[in-house]
Amino acid sequence: MFKKTRRRIILSIMGSLTSLFIITLSVILFASFSQMKRENMEKLERYSNMFLLENQKNAEDSHANEPPAPPNYQLSVFYSVAFSNDGSVLEVNEGDNKLYEKEELVSLAKEALNKNQKDGKTGELVYLVSQRPGYILVAFLDNTMANSNMDRMIQNFIAVGLAAILVLLLISLLIARRIVRPLEENDSRQKQFISDASHELKTPVSIISANTEMLVREIGENEWLSNIQYENERMGILLKQLLDLSRAENASVPMEKIDLSNIVAGDALALDSLAFDQGKNINSNIEDNIQIEGNRTQMEQVVTVLLDNAIRHSSGKEIEITLKKHGRSAVLTVSNEGKEIPPEKLGHLFDRFYRVDEVRNSEDNHYGLGLSIAKAVVLNHKGNISVSCKDGKVTFTVTLPSV
Repeated sequence: MFKKTRRRIILSIMGSLTSLFIITLSVILFASFSQMKRENMEKLERYSNMFLLENQKNAEDSHANEPPAPPNYQLSVFYSVAFSNDGSVLEVNEGDNKLYEKEELVSLAKEALNKNQKDGKTGELVYLVSQRPGYILVAFLDNTMANSNMDRMIQNFIAVGLAAILVLLLISLLIARRIVRPLEENDSRQKQFISDASHELKTPVSIISANTEMLVREIGENEWLSNIQYENERMGILLKQLLDLSRAENASVPMEKIDLSNIVAGDALALDSLAFDQGKNINSNIEDNIQIEGNRTQMEQVVTVLLDNAIRHSSGKEIEITLKKHGRSAVLTVSNEGKEIPPEKLGHLFDRFYRVDEVRNSEDNHYGLGLSIAKAVVLNHKGNISVSCKDGKVTFTVTLPSV
């Protein structure tokens, strides 16, 4: 139980932190890409505005009045292809590094024009299409360095983020352990108290029973002594159930290879007469020779608890018990017709002293411990027990590893 609690705390913490990391990374990447795209367009627009065909260039002072270009513009690599309005190539600028052949630039420029978009991206190049006096200019900006820097930034961010998440995972483990430790200690003290109190009360209950029998022999039967005997017997039954619960939760019992099919069939047969007395019938569907590693006494206890619970609470006549093997698991189910159990109560059926009917008292010598004992035994056998309520049927399912 506490392992699940620790796991949920860790998952909650790590889920929140991981989500925060992903959101932060997404925001940073979106902002960076948006800024890079905006800067690229500004550079291309500046380049396009300054561009002149060879036959339009005059003296060097043609751009004398142009403001000085920023450093990031001066370091950028541009290419361009100018087309006449009828589509013929007027001029191709290969840039200073000559990484692209004229034919390749012309092909990329025509591809950009065919897209009918003002700007876009092709490979490592971003482009801008602009209408100039008497011709169309497709300007390219080599974005290799910027993309490389962006990739490096993403890699560094992810590496730092993963390292931070790993550190936070360790911190989460410590936090979860510290949060759960008081609950574990409190639960351990409760179990120890139940065990100690049950053992301590056995002696006075035995003494009361013996003295009551002596008084009956001395003065005969009377109403007061009968009440003492009745309540003392109920106390003895409660103490036995508390000790069974304590042993199931705390004691280490010997395990051996046992025939679960034989145990289930035997208990179903033994309780069939009890069901018959109450006008009910136990229908068994038990697969033969299902073996598990377990304790025979405790497994008999689980089957008895589930069948007794079904007999007492069934509103119909038929009780179904099945045992089948699914893969490497033995699956035991006990079903009975019964009142619809609200979902908020269904999850508490295995709690100690819990009753669905809060008005019902313990006159039938059942104190809400049977299912708690069954759950403790099943967990001790590395299995799982669950309950479902559907279409007027209450079904308990026990899953145990088979051998």
